[in-house]
Amino acid sequence: MDSRSGPGDALTAVQKTIWSARPDELAGAATAELARQWPGARAEILLIDYRQAFLVPVVPGQAEAFGRDADGEDVPMDNTGPGRAFAGQRPDRERSGRNGALLLHLPLTVQGERLGVLTVRVPGEPGAEPPEPEWLAAAAAALARAMKIAEAATDLFRRIRRRSRLTVAAEMQWDLLPPLSRDTGGFHLAGQLEPAYAVWGDNFDWAASGDRLTLTVSNGMGTGTSAAALTHLAVSALRNARRSGADIAEQAVLADQSVYALHRGERSVGTLLMEFELATGRVRVVDAGSPKLYRMRGNLTEAIEFDEQLPLGMFGDSRYAVEEFAVEPGDRLIVVSDGVHAALSPDGEPYGAVALLQALRDTRLQQPPEAVRALIRHYLAYYEGGEPSDDAVIVCIDWDGLPESPAGAAGPAPVSGGA
Repeated sequence: MDSRSGPGDALTAVQKTIWSARPDELAGAATAELARQWPGARAEILLIDYRQAFLVPVVPGQAEAFGRDADGEDVPMDNTGPGRAFAGQRPDRERSGRNGALLLHLPLTVQGERLGVLTVRVPGEPGAEPPEPEWLAAAAAALARAMKIAEAATDLFRRIRRRSRLTVAAEMQWDLLPPLSRDTGGFHLAGQLEPAYAVWGDNFDWAASGDRLTLTVSNGMGTGTSAAALTHLAVSALRNARRSGADIAEQAVLADQSVYALHRGERSVGTLLMEFELATGRVRVVDAGSPKLYRMRGNLTEAIEFDEQLPLGMFGDSRYAVEEFAVEPGDRLIVVSDGVHAALSPDGEPYGAVALLQALRDTRLQQPPEAVRALIRHYLAYYEGGEPSDDAVIVCIDWDGLPESPAGAAGPAPVSGGA
């Protein structure tokens, strides 16, 4: 730490630099200021890639300073210090294998949305355990918030996160997505697309207000940009109705009309719509197609079946019935698109018959983002080295239930979901 300033001064200086930097210069400005406030330290920002398998440095060419080979800069999630910090959402310390330097890894997270990791190479003698400045965690939190805001004004972070080129269809789908994870009062949510770099028509969307959470998982017909455009239309119609105050049955009706008006019944979007009442755990559901819902309660894992209604866009004048069930604190819900539950092994065995249920049980103790990551890996392994025949979505929700509020206390604050 700069000898001329105290902890509060150091944090103020870092925050001032962060919030005054241009979006495309934020990472470099932040790491340089951290080094000024902690002389001898070197900082690096790593972002999670689209497949959530690697952490990718924002500023290339820093690998050697952090004990990595220059041609192996991307850091695997599994069995690495940055990966442990990201997965566990807590700081991690490790020694560099090359020079014995101490590395501090801090997760960069905004309201449960996991962006990446801040790694700091700590000055000092090998083997020493220098104390972590008390302002460092607050600086990492400010950096994460600033990066989330800056992402809307620069392509830099999106370019860094892709380890191979996205198809146009995948670009459309990723731009349509809400945050992939969220931790908030009452629930913990995470979702993922696969294949990340060539997804077609599968998507999910969510939004939360003070009293309810709305979640939709959609599967547009076809492949490529035509499937992505179809899903984009349906999700936009669902959002338009939701933001106008419509309930989920009315949302389905508007999306059905919008898709039919363009495609006249030749294309449709299978969609599961769910609306959670946060105070009670009451869930209202419209099943308009192929996504499937599974519930884990205690030691019981089971599919929850609904009356399957017409996919959105089949006739344009469909009316959708709402069904209900209830969730209890401790429940886990998993929604999968047909690319998951209908996947076939090389021997022709459906993934949803046995293997999916076993994978759900195996990941029960993991937090939703890590459970989703593990489920995606298990799903891909089911093809035994072959390529999936369809794209896929997996969404996981852990339900806590809202704590009882004292009389007269304010309710939960609104939470931002889809854009």
